[in-house]
Amino acid sequence: MSYQRQRGSEPEKTVLERVLFHGHPMVRALHPTTIEITTEEHLTERGDCIIGIGASSGCAGLRAETRRALGVDGARVSIRILVAGERFEVRGVGDSRLPLSNQRDIVIRRSTYVDGRTLAVRADFAAVDIPRKIVETLKRTDALGVLEVEVTQH
Repeated sequence: MSYQRQRGSEPEKTVLERVLFHGHPMVRALHPTTIEITTEEHLTERGDCIIGIGASSGCAGLRAETRRALGVDGARVSIRILVAGERFEVRGVGDSRLPLSNQRDIVIRRSTYVDGRTLAVRADFAAVDIPRKIVETLKRTDALGVLEVEVTQH
């Protein structure tokens, strides 16, 4: 889904995409620099940035329109984590270096590091910042989550 807003004399283009995922008992959300969801169905203690498994898509599975928008330097990216009526928002930026090529994973990074799993860089929050109420819910296998990605270019 995309739509345009007028901002001053230049139109803004916004693209919205939702990725579904579910919880796992090993969700810890303790990583200080990243947040990740994966299409994999398992999780180990080492995955302390992973907040959900069984995702409906990795970076490569995002719509072409979303991938194009994320590939614009400085595009504003709002990522909302929606779980059991709770909401947590992370803001980052797009980057022309993003290959968005990984089939399994989506990673949001505080740093400017880019690889095939990276969705956005320079994020204002990481897994450790997610409210513990959301994290506790995501420890349940029946917990369903939505990663809502909104990209705005001007």
